Amino acid sequence: MHAIPITDASDERLTDYRDLTDVALRRVIEPEGGLYIAESAKVIGRAIAAGHRPRSVLVQEKWLPDIEELVTDAAVPTYVVTPAIAESLTGYSVHRGALASMHRPDLPPVVDVVRGARLVVVLEDIVDHTNVGAIFRAAAGLGADAVLVSPRCADPLYRRSVRVSMGTVFQVPWARLPEWGEARGVLHDAGFELAALALSDDAVSLDAFSERRPERVALMLGAEGDGLSRRALEAADTVVTIPMAGGVDSLNVAAASAVALWELRAR
Repeated sequence: MHAIPITDASDERLTDYRDLTDVALRRVIEPEGGLYIAESAKVIGRAIAAGHRPRSVLVQEKWLPDIEELVTDAAVPTYVVTPAIAESLTGYSVHRGALASMHRPDLPPVVDVVRGARLVVVLEDIVDHTNVGAIFRAAAGLGADAVLVSPRCADPLYRRSVRVSMGTVFQVPWARLPEWGEARGVLHDAGFELAALALSDDAVSLDAFSERRPERVALMLGAEGDGLSRRALEAADTVVTIPMAGGVDSLNVAAASAVALWELRAR
């Protein structure tokens, strides 16, 4: 490990952690493809295990042993700072002790991601990063083979999404879909039945849909409040709803994803 103590928060080597927001990191020109921030040794470890390359690591001294086990490339600088400097850089207390500036990988084509998959999750325009991260965690834990996100869906590699997912955004294959006019054909050509999780007078209950579960299912989820768009519902082959009680009509989208994935899991 190439450990470098830094005592000045204005040190230019800390630019990735100080000057760039998540959006700016994604759009940074050098290196090509942009960057994202991974937080905590566990998340950094999962990113590296998935083949992602760190550009640098920022760590507090007491967490250094955990990072030494993960970052074995001596060419990757590890900047060692005090808790005060870490907080002044990020604007919050870095409780988990480590951040890594990671090279953003190229996304694979949708057809490659869904090849061989039996259950995929489709996220349409979900802009809340916490929900995106929670859905990825449910997908990983409940056996979904992949996640597909719409062009306007929040970035799964946004810092909060990564943190909430506990690094499972690196574990579950994912890609961005084109607009519905093209996406529907891509998924149908791959053999998927599109099941929209939504409220509708003609919706079938989740348990009834599960009883006749198609061999390949694309479970479609929409944003909080608005739900799936009209175009998404028109693209769907089936509308599915979770039966509710107590006068409640629906669940938070992340909770709904977990319920639906559990019901549709491979038996």
